[in-house]
Amino acid sequence: MTTDKIGKQIESKFGNRLRTRVNGILIQDDRLLMVRHLMGDQQEFWSVPGGGMRFGSDAGSNLKREFMEETGLEISVGDFLFVHEFLEPPLHAIELFFKVNLQGGELTLGHDPELEGLQQIITDIQWLSLPQIQKIPKKSLHQVFWAINSFEDIGLWKGYFNFENKYLK
Repeated sequence: MTTDKIGKQIESKFGNRLRTRVNGILIQDDRLLMVRHLMGDQQEFWSVPGGGMRFGSDAGSNLKREFMEETGLEISVGDFLFVHEFLEPPLHAIELFFKVNLQGGELTLGHDPELEGLQQIITDIQWLSLPQIQKIPKKSLHQVFWAINSFEDIGLWKGYFNFENKYLK
């Protein structure tokens, strides 16, 4: 599928509406589990596993489902960390970030069930060290991770954030 079609698919499935998303912070051996998405125009986007909430299912259940779909891993959901508002039209999301703990499973590159077959945008999954994350260009990295100096920073954040979001000024 061409990147132009990927961008149109993303806009069709997820764009031009406000979504509530859940995201999991899983750190092991000084590495953070991250997923790479291809967002169109050959633009990659690294973030932690997570996704949209389904009506009638609580945040913890949604996050467990998303982790299984994207990574093949079973998790338990720990502390709620913070809220981030993501706005990069056509995408707009209120994102809930939780600390998660590994319970089982085998790390495998998963899929996004909202996107069919060859239209998948999840292209890689890796355990990344802080120096590896800091080398990812900002345009390819979720804003939450742009300025972290340690993984402990993430656990200290409390409240609402919209890190350097030019659309929310």
